[in-house]
Amino acid sequence: MRAAPPAALEALARRLDPVSSAPVAVAFSGGGDSLALLLAARSFAERSGRPLVALHVDHRLQPASATWADGAERTARRLGARFVRLDWTGRKPDAGVPAAARAARHRLIAEAARRLGAPVVLMGHTLDDQLENALMRGAGLRVGVLADWSPSPVWPEGRGVFLCRPLLNLRRADLRRWLQDQGLSWLDDPANDDLRHPRARARRALAGGVEPPAPAAARPRSWAGLWRAEPWGGVALDRPRLLRADPGEVLRLLQAAAVCVSGAERLSRPARAEGLLARLNAAQAFVATLGGARIEVDADRVVLEREAGEAARGGLAPMVLRSGAPMVWDGRFEMTAEKPDLMVEALRGRGAQLDAGDRAVLVGIPAAARPALPLWRNLDDHSSSPRLALAIPRAHLQCNDVRCRALCGERLAAAGGVVTKEAEIGTNARMADAGLPSYVEAGSKD
Repeated sequence: MRAAPPAALEALARRLDPVSSAPVAVAFSGGGDSLALLLAARSFAERSGRPLVALHVDHRLQPASATWADGAERTARRLGARFVRLDWTGRKPDAGVPAAARAARHRLIAEAARRLGAPVVLMGHTLDDQLENALMRGAGLRVGVLADWSPSPVWPEGRGVFLCRPLLNLRRADLRRWLQDQGLSWLDDPANDDLRHPRARARRALAGGVEPPAPAAARPRSWAGLWRAEPWGGVALDRPRLLRADPGEVLRLLQAAAVCVSGAERLSRPARAEGLLARLNAAQAFVATLGGARIEVDADRVVLEREAGEAARGGLAPMVLRSGAPMVWDGRFEMTAEKPDLMVEALRGRGAQLDAGDRAVLVGIPAAARPALPLWRNLDDHSSSPRLALAIPRAHLQCNDVRCRALCGERLAAAGGVVTKEAEIGTNARMADAGLPSYVEAGSKD
């Protein structure tokens, strides 16, 4: 069998870690694009001595989907890959099925990757997908730009998981000719030809010779030196530097910082962020909200913190921790309980119940941020005082019952392009655990 396309192998070598023992995980539908990707991934895995895993999502939207999954499994196993079948179960939506299926696929894949210890998932998007996106944007649809390297789009399931698209500069027809030359066949999902969906219409137009707009390139972020993650889960921005930076980058940073601080999954609407940016350019201090984040602005700093009032809309709910299992509370903190019968909840008005050490920690945290801080308590011992569950390097907070990791800084670093390859994933978490300075704290790769 001929070697994989050189461009794909070069992309894999640029992003993946050849000395890692983690599985090389491939999102494998069984279609032509993902088959070409699996072959490229196999070449890399064989050279680096890493195991190969094919992650297949059965959306259960077609009567023959189980048969397709069986065929995908036979192909994956024939190519030496471990096959993991993931099922999208439950009731399907009546409208917006492609978007719902895409979100479900990303969640299932991210969860499986975390279970397998695979920090990177390879996706089979090609240049044709970029061109189709350009056609859809030209038709007025809100479609994002694909990047060859990006964090998983789902949260919190995708925390610490990155997507790599090594085929993004290759045409679909070229890949299929390469597969045909080797006598290989693949599955064709009829949904790709269902003209009720915008992507199918864009694909048909592209095949018919319609000239698409030039595909937009994913823009590299330039947020270095503009932000700092606070250990209590907030973000501080340097206002004078913001005013000198590119307004487009500042707008994206504000949106990303707000979603990371609030623990939400979706970015705020651009219009809201644009209004905030206009106020930043004025001289006065002010307080505003954006996408679940409270924003306090003075002459020197912009501090983003969780808006405690969001509790009225379902956030900050109490959560019972499973012993030994990392769980994410409020989208902002990963908690691991070392014993059963512990619960985490928002501090709110319980500050007076804390011990002297925890109350001393609160002094260094903005007053408006305190009600949304996490604390934990024993479910069965009502006489014990609640404890702050913050990963702040103070001796009295080193508790053996609950380990807490603030996710905001790592998430914002990932969104800002600080992590550029597999070997860098998790580096900041290890440094933070050791109490050392990290690039996240500085908002910079330096």
